[in-house]
Amino acid sequence: MTLADATELYLRYIAQEKQYSPHTQSNYRRDLGQFRQFLEPAGSGSARPVESITKLEIRDFLSKLMVDHKARRTVARKMSALRSFFKHLFRRGILAELPTTGLSAPKLNRQLPKFVTIEDISRLITTFDLAALNGKRDRAIIEVLYSTGMRVSELAQLTHQQIQWRDGVVRVIGKGRKERLCLLGRPALEALDAYIRDRTYHGRGPKDPVFRNRFGARLGVVSIERMVLKASKAAGLGERVTPHVLRHSFATHLLDAGADLRSVQELLGHASLSTTQIYTHITPERLKRAYEKAHPRK
Repeated sequence: MTLADATELYLRYIAQEKQYSPHTQSNYRRDLGQFRQFLEPAGSGSARPVESITKLEIRDFLSKLMVDHKARRTVARKMSALRSFFKHLFRRGILAELPTTGLSAPKLNRQLPKFVTIEDISRLITTFDLAALNGKRDRAIIEVLYSTGMRVSELAQLTHQQIQWRDGVVRVIGKGRKERLCLLGRPALEALDAYIRDRTYHGRGPKDPVFRNRFGARLGVVSIERMVLKASKAAGLGERVTPHVLRHSFATHLLDAGADLRSVQELLGHASLSTTQIYTHITPERLKRAYEKAHPRK
């Protein structure tokens, strides 16, 4: 089997069976495509059998990425894509052995997640013109992102049937089509209600998207990211706030207030507790509380 055919086989697998998000599928397609370009340079006319790929060639590919000054996180992600790709071929019996055995990804420097303060959130949500439908929509987006901690891709896909108004709960469809329940606080519910009950808002069917553009179509991830960045600048926060920063802030503020790690893991939709543990970084507020509680001469 050629590398090109094997790549398409794997991409169908992650789309149809694993049900990875379109964003993840796009990343894997790009990473595997780059690996193929490395092994089959343009104009070479060669079509590599996937069975002939060696560990040395994979190591050379990763080394080239490092030489090209790619970030360690980028190289690690591409290594992860190759591991998953070859493992699938091995399980299908297409490969007799794994060429990635013994290869390690570059060690990552653990970075603290970026987050903003509760006061910053308050400033952010006051930047919208609530007389306009889009202003109500944008405030509702900020409130829901911060209230639930959901990913921006999850919010973009949100439909009316996922919201349980009476219980203040939203059913989120996360990575791998896994479902989880997130909580909507009173400000988020009120902002959502004001948006949806606007007289110019049309289409409240169960499968209709909640957040839409001016043409009535589903609001895309890029449009949401641009809106949040614009609001951040309008609030005097520069470019500090993104949808993912709101997710980080959600987790940080919960843990600062005493929420247990397992609950935050469930709300974020993390498969591993170790992923959630990055949010246990020490904030000034937490340090101050610990000091006042423990120091004998506070």
